Amino acid sequence: MDRKLKLGVIGIGNMGSSHLRSASEGVLPEIEMTCAADIDSSKLEVAKKLIPGIACFNSATEMINSGLCEAVLIATPHYFHPTIGIEAMKAGLHVMSEKPAGVYTKQVREMIEVASHSDKTYAIMFNQRTNCVYRKVRELVQSGQYGPIKRVSWIITDWFRTQAYYNSGGWRATWAGEGGGVMLNQCPHQLDLWQWICGMPSKVRAVCHEGKWHDIEVEDDVSIYVEYPNGATGTFITSTGDWPGTNRLEITLDQAKIVCDDSAKIRIFIQEEPTSKVLVESKEGFAKGKGHWEDVPTDGKNEQHVGVLNAFAAHILHGEPLVAEGKEGINGLTISNAAFLSSWLDKEIVLPLDEDLFYEKLQEKIKNSTYKKVVDAKGPVDLSGTY
Repeated sequence: MDRKLKLGVIGIGNMGSSHLRSASEGVLPEIEMTCAADIDSSKLEVAKKLIPGIACFNSATEMINSGLCEAVLIATPHYFHPTIGIEAMKAGLHVMSEKPAGVYTKQVREMIEVASHSDKTYAIMFNQRTNCVYRKVRELVQSGQYGPIKRVSWIITDWFRTQAYYNSGGWRATWAGEGGGVMLNQCPHQLDLWQWICGMPSKVRAVCHEGKWHDIEVEDDVSIYVEYPNGATGTFITSTGDWPGTNRLEITLDQAKIVCDDSAKIRIFIQEEPTSKVLVESKEGFAKGKGHWEDVPTDGKNEQHVGVLNAFAAHILHGEPLVAEGKEGINGLTISNAAFLSSWLDKEIVLPLDEDLFYEKLQEKIKNSTYKKVVDAKGPVDLSGTY
């Protein structure tokens, strides 16, 4: 019988229980869910029902030191992703972290440093990278066949949430409990895809409206403007207050335009000549470049979380590629941290990010967080991570 990866899940909320359910349905053939950990005993009862015989623990540390797993999947609140990952990596375990990699880059950088000195695997759950649409868009852009990027625009506002959603947990949508709103909860995948497809920007300017549409202390409406090293520009607009919402990605290249609506299909306008050539050489003031629209076929595969976990197991057991290395989680987080800092300071942020300054400003937010006050009333709890 082929060996399976012994995996333990830390945090049995929506995502943790979903991963256990996948295992119970037999779609993770090279993974054996051996243990689960959660500070809420009722959540562990869910784990026992999904995986009969699973060993359960009331803390991550207990599970990590149990000897019952060789890898952990971290599905806790965001602040704890790096701290638990570091503990697990130092204990000699492989690590798969749910998104985001953390709340602030300074914390995530420590995790990356620990992983760089380990022979264990550090991966992150960027399941949207398995989507055939985004894989194909990246292939088209990265190939260079249509020239460099001139402009990218992503409107992703189909995250509508009611006030009841935010009222469902005292930690939710607070600086101390979650570390942010739409950018930290809903958009980490799109921020990752944005940089995965187009590369990292060099400058960020943003407006992050906090509690614009809801009675919350974090951002629920965001507009980001970026500049790239080659002079290209980009915009990223997101909100949890729009209904109906939009999901539209446009990438303008020198000799093509790629349009992706609602993540369902890709259209591309292919020009006979580069825009830069027509712009300079045409003798007509209102000339338009010639070209045509095409629908772009994909391989149709979109394996999502199951695909990421199966690739994780295959990487550890057989040396096959990961969907996303853990160290890549810092890129999209850098963009959101820079957007926050730009909005808080009302200025353009030039990358690389001043991580100490961002951390300082985040601590000011945490200090005044309503959730921090509730936690403090129950006893001292450090929600700031490893720093």
